[in-house]
Amino acid sequence: MPPVSTTTTLVDRAAEVLPGGVSSNVRLAHADVVFDRGERCHLWDSNGRHYIDYLLGQGPAFLGHGEPRVNAAVAEAVQHGMVYGATHRLEIEATEALLGAIGWADQARLCVSGTEADHGAVRLARGATGATRLVRFTGSYHGWLNDMLADYSQRPPTVASRGQLPDSFDHTDFVPFNDLPAVAAALSRGDVAAVLVEPIMCNNGVLVPKEGFLAGLRALCDEHGALLIFDEVITGFRLALGGAVERFGVTPDLAVYGKALAGGWPVAAIAGRRDLMSLIGTNTVNHSGTFNASVMAAAAVKATIGVLRDDDPYTALEGTGQRLQRGLAGAAADLGVPMRVAGVSAAFHVGFADPATEVSTFDHVARLDLARYAAFASVLAEHGIWVAGRGIWYVSTSVTDNDVAETIDRFHAALSQEVRSRG
Repeated sequence: MPPVSTTTTLVDRAAEVLPGGVSSNVRLAHADVVFDRGERCHLWDSNGRHYIDYLLGQGPAFLGHGEPRVNAAVAEAVQHGMVYGATHRLEIEATEALLGAIGWADQARLCVSGTEADHGAVRLARGATGATRLVRFTGSYHGWLNDMLADYSQRPPTVASRGQLPDSFDHTDFVPFNDLPAVAAALSRGDVAAVLVEPIMCNNGVLVPKEGFLAGLRALCDEHGALLIFDEVITGFRLALGGAVERFGVTPDLAVYGKALAGGWPVAAIAGRRDLMSLIGTNTVNHSGTFNASVMAAAAVKATIGVLRDDDPYTALEGTGQRLQRGLAGAAADLGVPMRVAGVSAAFHVGFADPATEVSTFDHVARLDLARYAAFASVLAEHGIWVAGRGIWYVSTSVTDNDVAETIDRFHAALSQEVRSRG
């Protein structure tokens, strides 16, 4: 490779060696930004520009960037090895901490990503029940693998990428979120291994379950002999120490955790009842992975759960998230811009629409001006607010009242610019 020119930018260099200049396609919209460092809820790019971070690496940095207790635990542990090809002490301690925190499961397996953990949970459900079909919800995201990644602009949903097999969803029924009759109809057709659900559909609109919806899923699964799987990759450890199970009081048969589980480290987990998890333990259902429960992963999980237990940030986070939502809505109202801000304190959705607009299913998300918000996200970045273009805002435990006030000021300035640009 020839020497790098002194006039070549980091963005240029990234474009030369990384497809699209990024390592994940969800980052393509911001391929023109290269970051140098992060601290708490703050980021600095390679040009020295400062941002307040509400993307959090798509959610994992729940404690903020560079949480010192987690970093110290990982740095200490890795001095003694990284992967052993066998069980190690920290792995046991981390899994004990995980099970103690969520409270409902008997056993768990640590993985590397939410995508693979979701895939593993579905395989386990099919292995346990002998059934083949999966019921999931239009608009949900359960990873990027062939039989998970869906294009929801089509009805029924289709594969979303070249290279996916056209029959990827032959064994999947898609139904609307918050629609129990539709779930019942799908289950009544038989041969359903599991209902797979995000307790809050965070990736598309931050759809909160209606009263009784999750409990209704539990009852329907029991009635039809299907397993209930919670995809808590986003909600786990973010809504509460016990995740959505604690928040909503409904217990699944299996659940997948990730993102906030390990303070930013790439770790996920499958958790569930002993009789189900034993199928993995006896190799009846295969679940493997060289880097599962690495020393770094285990240390990060144990330390993160320790921080969440010791600090108990959830009450304070509830207030922070509410103040931030009120401030954003207030800025929009001050400028006469119809804007809907809705969700929960730790993860909420911002969209251009009348604030009273009902959005309880994926089809309702079309009531929002998604294209306008995606463009506005770039304006927010210009004003030093780092968010996802699809409207979700993640709030870390490191956000202070001063951060909230600064965010609202920057948001007001960005929205003023957006309004002026529209004439």
